[in-house]
Amino acid sequence: MFRSLIALLSALLLSALPAVAQPTITIPASDLAASTAPEYRLGPGDSIRVQVYQSPDLSLELRLSDAGMVSYPLLGAIRLGSLTVSEAEQFIAEGLKRGEYIKNPQVTVLLMQARGSQVSVLGQVAKPGRYPLEQGGTRLSELLAQAGGVLPTSGADRIVVVGTRAGKPFRAEVDLPSVFDTAERPGDLVLHGYDTLWVERAPLFYIYGEVQRPGQLRLERGMTLLQGLAAGGGLTLRGTEKGIRIHRRGPDGAIQILQPDMAAALRDGDVIYVRESLF
Repeated sequence: MFRSLIALLSALLLSALPAVAQPTITIPASDLAASTAPEYRLGPGDSIRVQVYQSPDLSLELRLSDAGMVSYPLLGAIRLGSLTVSEAEQFIAEGLKRGEYIKNPQVTVLLMQARGSQVSVLGQVAKPGRYPLEQGGTRLSELLAQAGGVLPTSGADRIVVVGTRAGKPFRAEVDLPSVFDTAERPGDLVLHGYDTLWVERAPLFYIYGEVQRPGQLRLERGMTLLQGLAAGGGLTLRGTEKGIRIHRRGPDGAIQILQPDMAAALRDGDVIYVRESLF
């Protein structure tokens, strides 16, 4: 019977943990807040409205071609792809001024739709898939809403955002509460085209044997063995602290059986087994 239970615990360990641990980079909330509003860069398929003060003939709606080009009156074919909205305004104004069409042009560019860009939403959401960025400045909370929200059964509290910023790889780990819970909402990032969002499941541990409430439990951050046992209702009258073992998969994939003290930190996928006292 004991060997069968050990086999069951080992199977749980193997199924619960990822095969390879991936390195992560956590960006502090202060840094996230500073990076939530970078200007959107125009791309193929985007629809924009150009307005020139007191020049209605030069105010019109345009769509960027696959090459990021538009055909604009007086200036002909111009490339706006990869420019921010403010850069596009300056580019058009300089062209009108340089051609001596308008002495001091006041140009406004509005992004109407960002059809050319998509964001992938994966993991613990109701409707994973690819979603278009309908407008510049689309935030993380809006994409989560389009994906049907986070699955309530997942217990997920962290989102990984991967993409590029200014031509460099970008990765941020965002606490879900920081997206919704405060007025500042520092985690509600502005998304860029081709970002990928991964909504991680909550870390779990398992507890069996002589405890009041055996089963699968959520692993809180910094949780110790003592706290894990308390979450399981504590030991039964037959349980003994000397009989507590943690079954954990090591970096090489081998199952380790540990006899830790009560202050030991638990890890995602740990299996706690409490033996029955022999006396």
